[in-house]
Amino acid sequence: MLILAGTSIGQVSDVSRRLGPALSSADVVAAEDTRRLARLTAELGVETRGRIVSFFEGNEQARTTELVDLMRVGYSVVLVTDAGMPSISDPGYRLVAEAVAAGIEVSVIPGPSAVLTALAISGLPVDRFTFEGFLPRKPKARDHFLADVLTERRTMVFFESPHRTESTLRAMHAVFGPERRLVVCRELTKTYEEVVRGTTRELVEWVEGLEQGVRGEITIVVDGAEADEVELNPDVLGDLVDRAEATGLSRKDAIAQVARETGAPKNLVYDAAHS
Repeated sequence: MLILAGTSIGQVSDVSRRLGPALSSADVVAAEDTRRLARLTAELGVETRGRIVSFFEGNEQARTTELVDLMRVGYSVVLVTDAGMPSISDPGYRLVAEAVAAGIEVSVIPGPSAVLTALAISGLPVDRFTFEGFLPRKPKARDHFLADVLTERRTMVFFESPHRTESTLRAMHAVFGPERRLVVCRELTKTYEEVVRGTTRELVEWVEGLEQGVRGEITIVVDGAEADEVELNPDVLGDLVDRAEATGLSRKDAIAQVARETGAPKNLVYDAAHS
């Protein structure tokens, strides 16, 4: 059996009461960081009787095979990551997929989620949303990604590292425009929790005013595009055409698709694609 166990995103008392017994009774505990697991079990006041193994991005593929083989012969495995739910922007998806394919039972111990916590506290629409994870590290790839979701109507949730938050907010200002609403959630559920709401212009001004830069765990919630608010500049339109062509469309079909999806005049998209 495989158990995906959610851990706290800040306050250890937020975790499920089932977490301690699951950790103490498992044959194997697979942890993204075994040192953090040791701190977690100490705070919960439990001892693990089973084998503890590391399970992180660098060894996930090899470790998945090993863990599935153990579960085939009857071992129970509990998977935990540093914070939140395994496989949600953390290691775990590959192990779940392989376990399901092998006919192994998969269960979940629910726990805190930075995605849902930030969404709930944001004050932005929650009826429909997308989770976009971490943006690409390289500026060009990041800007292309943001251009792809420029016309997304649903609320979007992103994770970001503190040292890239300022550049990400600047990129959102450039791509989404100065008036798109967004919310920066910092250190959710922790002592120095902070939620900053405003437009992209206001959030850029906020981050520029921080003397010591951004610190802590960051989740950014972005309002979806309004049907009549998207004003596309030529650079953004050109990027959208490039991305559409990269999927295999001809230039003509890519231009038609971008015009249809954005509502921009086809001649405007054509000029942007050829500029």
